[in-house]
Amino acid sequence: MKLRSIAATAVLFATGIAGGYVAQKAVPSQYRDKDKQEAARALLEVARIQAGDGSWERIAIGRIYFLGGSKPEGQAIFDSVLKDDPEASDLFRIARVYREAGDWEQAKALFERSLRENLKDSKGMAEVGAYYLLAGDRASAEAWFDRSFKRDDELWSTVAAAGAYLGVAPQE
Repeated sequence: MKLRSIAATAVLFATGIAGGYVAQKAVPSQYRDKDKQEAARALLEVARIQAGDGSWERIAIGRIYFLGGSKPEGQAIFDSVLKDDPEASDLFRIARVYREAGDWEQAKALFERSLRENLKDSKGMAEVGAYYLLAGDRASAEAWFDRSFKRDDELWSTVAAAGAYLGVAPQE
């Protein structure tokens, strides 16, 4: 009797592990022959498992929800990252999504908060300056460029500034 109980437990354990493994891996049945929304949702659920507690990973998933037409789900992910004392880089990544979505005011607030927390981010300063310029605020843009170049004349900062003068957003 005891042997059967051990065998049954082993089968259940193995089945659980196999099920968990499949859930962490994208498989064709999740996206093939599905409509785009259904395929995306199935893959995003797998991605959520794969992401674990990683903030950058969760932000990437939130970005897809937010920009893909499910803003409330994306915002919920961003809110969960923001409530856990986020790193400056987390703030910057979420701000990029807001800017990409066309919400400059919300993006601007997070960009500025990020740069207040990371005063050495010369590349970020130039990127934010580029976004200001693209939004039509040249004076603020050039103030950010000045701060960036004063800290470090880094190639990516220079490229971000140059591109903005030509209407090209920084490469993220």
